[in-house]
Amino acid sequence: MKLCPVILAGGSGTRLWPLSRQHYPKQFLRLFGEHSLLQATLLRIRGLHERLDVLPTLLVCNEVHRFVVQEQAAAIDEAVQSIILEPVGRNTAPALTLAALAQEKDTVLLMLPADHSIADVEKFEQTLAAGMAYAEAGHIVTFGIRPTAANTAYGYIKKGQRKAPSAGGVDVFLIERFAEKPDQQTAERYCATRDYLWNSGMFMLRTSLWRESVRQLAPDISAACQAAWTGGRAEGVFYHLDNDEFEKCPADSVDYAVLERLQELQAISAYVIPADVAWSDVGSWDAVWSQGQGDPARCDENKNVMAGDVVLHGCSNTLVQAESRLVAALGCDNLAVIETADAVMVMDRRGSQQMTHLIGILQQQNREELRSSAFTHRPWGGYESIQSAPGYQVKRLLVKPGKKISLQLHHQRTEHWVIVKGHATVTCGDEVHELGVNESIYIEVGTKHRLANNAKQDLEVIEVQIGGYLGEDDIVRFDDDFGRA
Repeated sequence: MKLCPVILAGGSGTRLWPLSRQHYPKQFLRLFGEHSLLQATLLRIRGLHERLDVLPTLLVCNEVHRFVVQEQAAAIDEAVQSIILEPVGRNTAPALTLAALAQEKDTVLLMLPADHSIADVEKFEQTLAAGMAYAEAGHIVTFGIRPTAANTAYGYIKKGQRKAPSAGGVDVFLIERFAEKPDQQTAERYCATRDYLWNSGMFMLRTSLWRESVRQLAPDISAACQAAWTGGRAEGVFYHLDNDEFEKCPADSVDYAVLERLQELQAISAYVIPADVAWSDVGSWDAVWSQGQGDPARCDENKNVMAGDVVLHGCSNTLVQAESRLVAALGCDNLAVIETADAVMVMDRRGSQQMTHLIGILQQQNREELRSSAFTHRPWGGYESIQSAPGYQVKRLLVKPGKKISLQLHHQRTEHWVIVKGHATVTCGDEVHELGVNESIYIEVGTKHRLANNAKQDLEVIEVQIGGYLGEDDIVRFDDDFGRA
């Protein structure tokens, strides 16, 4: 039977604010090297092809992130099966149900969150290969992590009867029960017994089994997803759902909707395999600090972890992440200092569970910094605002090789483009101009125009907008490579 990896990339990643934003959450960030967490997850699956019959990966993400997901997969030459686009987030149970509906034949679904870190990839492959045999046989297989602390941020799985080790020597246990996120005292009791594992959110089962389980245990989710899928449409690699139908779908996790209620389906057995794969859900700045301890390029002798332009003196056990300027710190202990172009956050590194309170305050204040960063990503590259005031705005545009913005015009502003890096092909009215560094062009109000990068290096342009209204909605598009209206 074929294995279909399903990567769920719809999380908001608010616990890693201010680096993670709603419009560019943590799964797209490069926290540990040259690849984002999403790209690392995609690359991790490649080794399975030598052990199992693996289909191209299927991804589920929010519609607003579709071009980021497509771009990051293409950047590592990963040909995905499909990218299912959710108009609104509805948690993991609907996402997996949509993935099951995308399969024409019965396969084994492997559900993987896009924002986890796994250091021992070889052991990861061995563990999944061991679980495949149980999933093919019609069982639900989950993967648990041996607790290293009494963590209240995770759900837990209680191990039951031990099965004979698999052919690969991997331990397999029947699941006695699932436990939701506990309080501190309960978490300490769980860890003391050694009978519990953290619920990693990774599991596998046959497509037909998931469809039937959801139909029986969560019929409202099953019906809403079926209606949204039937009313949807394919557009290249993307699959657009029927928005109205999907918005009716309840928001439930896989655990709550199905796994915690498996006793109601007595014919189904569920197993847990301890996954000793050096796993982290990268769910806090404390976790980022812990991950950095193994990187001598980032960690010093006082267990400080640094990224960017950082100078420390007399500090210990501190994480400092500088994105846009020098950050200097004196005499700090157990702090996290995260700097971006538009926000700085300082916190007790060990108080990560309090981040929800800060996020709540930012939401109440309707802060734009919670939603977007200073750099706004677009499918062709992106832009950042350098200066703005009534009547004018200055931006830096980045256009990636082979990309171009839409053919467009503005009713209420003029634009002046100055090329500062690369080579630009500019359409202005009926004329096409080839511009190099230190050359410029002026675009009148109401003139159709387009900026293209036909070269092999990034194109950077300083854009000066002047007008009575400078909003992004003053754009009339005539042609767009990305299907935007």
